[in-house]
Amino acid sequence: MNERKSIRAPFFEIGPKSYLFGNDVLELALMADKAAKKYDVDIIYTTPVIDIRRVAAATDRIFVFAPHMDPLRPGRGLADTLPESLIAAGAKGVMLNHCEKPLALGVLKNTIARAKEVGLMTIVCADSIAEARAVACLSPTIIVCEPSELIGTGKTSNADYVAASIDAVKSINPGILVLQAAGISNGKNVYDVIAAGAEATGSSSGVVKAPDRAAMVDEMIGAVRKAWDERQKH
Repeated sequence: MNERKSIRAPFFEIGPKSYLFGNDVLELALMADKAAKKYDVDIIYTTPVIDIRRVAAATDRIFVFAPHMDPLRPGRGLADTLPESLIAAGAKGVMLNHCEKPLALGVLKNTIARAKEVGLMTIVCADSIAEARAVACLSPTIIVCEPSELIGTGKTSNADYVAASIDAVKSINPGILVLQAAGISNGKNVYDVIAAGAEATGSSSGVVKAPDRAAMVDEMIGAVRKAWDERQKH
């Protein structure tokens, strides 16, 4: 289990969503763990809640995140996801406000506050620059600037959107990390986004639908390292 409590740029997020279940979730996590070590790139692995404990126990370099949680406290709350239960299972953070699990701003505010209270990092999705600004005011750990219309399409945000969304977040809170995603389907997409100025990117369908998942994970994480290292030289 990864004991480090902070994530460094550049980093990458892999989320199997509901494409995978059972042993396939664990196998992909092990592929991510291997690539994180090989390239010294932090990877967030957003794991189905039911698999958090065994993924966290089997890996030692990736950051295991939950795909959602609720802002409740111990007590009543049938079928909700309790923040303390995620910590107990080994999660290091939680994803919030994905377009497939959107939250009203007030609920999002309370949920981020609960995450901070129990010690979970937060990666919060925003599908426009205006929403990214609003989310930045809530001070999450990471904001995913991800136009929802591009998710799963193989089309990525252009360099202007990457720059504008980073500026929008950093102008409010320069300590927030910014991840640019949506449509990432191969190593070239990854390289281009990081080269354009992103601190991070990520992929779901581009990884899980690849004919060789291990090769795709290696290709993408290798592209993160290459693009970042080349950026530092300029």
